[in-house]
Amino acid sequence: MRRDIFQAIADPTRRAILSLLALQAMTPNALAQHFDSTRQAVSKHIQILTECEVLNQEHIGREIHYHVNLQKMKEIDHWLEGFRKLWEDKFNQLDDLLNNL
Repeated sequence: MRRDIFQAIADPTRRAILSLLALQAMTPNALAQHFDSTRQAVSKHIQILTECEVLNQEHIGREIHYHVNLQKMKEIDHWLEGFRKLWEDKFNQLDDLLNNL
């Protein structure tokens, strides 16, 4: 099954992993220390994020460090852009209404 970026961010643990990796590259063991779940469960989340191309791997010695693929994250931003315009229009309408009161 081919997964997409929206499946990657659907799970709160995966979103937390992305937030951690946005700050710095980390190994699976370093990531697992931030969660109450097992190392295997965190590895499964990493696997899904990698399948969705949200994470890139870098081999440094015998360790694998994961980085966020910012280009892939732009797909979310692009999809949200249409909603952003809608929200801005609604807020502008609300501002107009409140100013007229």
